[in-house]
Amino acid sequence: MVGDELDEATREHMQQHAEQLSQEMARLLQELEQRRQEQRIEEQSGCSRGALLFAALQQWQFWAIAGVLVLLFGLCWWWRNRISEVDNRDEESSSSENEQVDEEEEEDNDDANDVGRFLEEHIQWPVQNLATECEVVKQLVGALVHVLQVLLSNSFFPVLQPAIGVGSAFEGWSPDEKGIIYCLLVPLQPPRGHAFHPEVCSVGEILARNFCIHVELVCTCTGEQLAGEMLCFLHHPEEDLRRNQDPSLLRTLCTGSYLDVEKTAHWFQQLVKAAWVVLPESSNHCLTVLPSSRSCKFQVTKGNNKSLFIEMIFGVQQGHSDIFLSSENTEAIFTPSTMWSESYAVAEEKFFRHMARQAPRNSFHLKCLQLCARILVGTGFSTYTLKTVVMHLLTTLPLSGWRRRDFLLRLQDIMRYMRCCLEEKRLNHFFFGNERVPEEIVLPPAFQAAEPLNLFQHLVQDQASHAEALHEFRVLRDRFTTLLIYGR
Repeated sequence: MVGDELDEATREHMQQHAEQLSQEMARLLQELEQRRQEQRIEEQSGCSRGALLFAALQQWQFWAIAGVLVLLFGLCWWWRNRISEVDNRDEESSSSENEQVDEEEEEDNDDANDVGRFLEEHIQWPVQNLATECEVVKQLVGALVHVLQVLLSNSFFPVLQPAIGVGSAFEGWSPDEKGIIYCLLVPLQPPRGHAFHPEVCSVGEILARNFCIHVELVCTCTGEQLAGEMLCFLHHPEEDLRRNQDPSLLRTLCTGSYLDVEKTAHWFQQLVKAAWVVLPESSNHCLTVLPSSRSCKFQVTKGNNKSLFIEMIFGVQQGHSDIFLSSENTEAIFTPSTMWSESYAVAEEKFFRHMARQAPRNSFHLKCLQLCARILVGTGFSTYTLKTVVMHLLTTLPLSGWRRRDFLLRLQDIMRYMRCCLEEKRLNHFFFGNERVPEEIVLPPAFQAAEPLNLFQHLVQDQASHAEALHEFRVLRDRFTTLLIYGR
């Protein structure tokens, strides 16, 4: 569907480009012949050495241009052949696993006419070691959460679950070389004698799905007889509860009867400071908790001044799905402290993990995402918009078409898809009403039956915003061209 349109457009573009190059070559040949005649006249009239040198320089410039044109002709020929190969490969059935491995090895060893290899070496990529550092962060945060779980085991504070790595770093494509923030979501479950009930919140933008988490006390009379430790918050006298039991969650981290994000963040930050000294890493690492009202941000610095920036956000799971109500900031100017936004970060991380298993060994889909994210800086386009585009393309185009040799074609696909979405003022959210979501990603039943959610709805409602978005896309396209030419 999308892939076929893009390939046909590419063929037409390259055919036009080849004709333009042919005309340019003919013009240059004509100019060269004219200059040779002028040179012979000048030689016969006793022209100076400087004039001869200038004529030679002009010939040198021509051959340099001609060499570039020959190279471009070669690339045009290669692109057309490569597109034909992709079309033929899509029509064929998949071969055995051994044959696929042989094909990938043959491709890795084929350096001739490999535009993907040229771009990979030409572009200045950020120096990163995401996989290793993500593993270090996961182990560190895992140990920290384990200490907190022990400390809170008999309390009436939220029950912490193992942290889940989310965001671009854990998805494998962070565009930044410096200042990478490793984000992890810590699921919260209600403590004994409590229940969480999400309620839809109307505050915020139309597209934002915001919730409040209503905290309810539940009867534990039957459970307390078995455990012999806890008094029921509902059926024991207030005086007994105050004298013999810690206060309920309603009295500590709630505003009214709703779980408060800011109180939860402040509470967690104090716990992290106290638990840090227990970890072995505290002997040769320095922890600095950074200001944050809706999460726990901190910096861990080694003795050699190597720092890791970590952010821990909190989430309440929706049923047994991969969708959470999270404490992360919203785009609203003012966010009430009892508001929790719907987060798809865990589902997105699972999506990219799934694609890493399904895609060819040398797939370039993450490099495409990383490269395009670099040119978004300073524009009105968010990395989330870009990621949504790439996720749609990954489930539309064959995964075999995301290898290094198809690098340039896929980059063009991404830019063209964005342009079409802007012109139509419509970019569908990936997880709503999308039949192409991988089965291993667990969504609430309402998501599957929902109408697609338009992330560009604001462009429909505001013509000035639409005009500005089209202008910024032209800037984006120029940056894209500059990046391919100069590598940065």
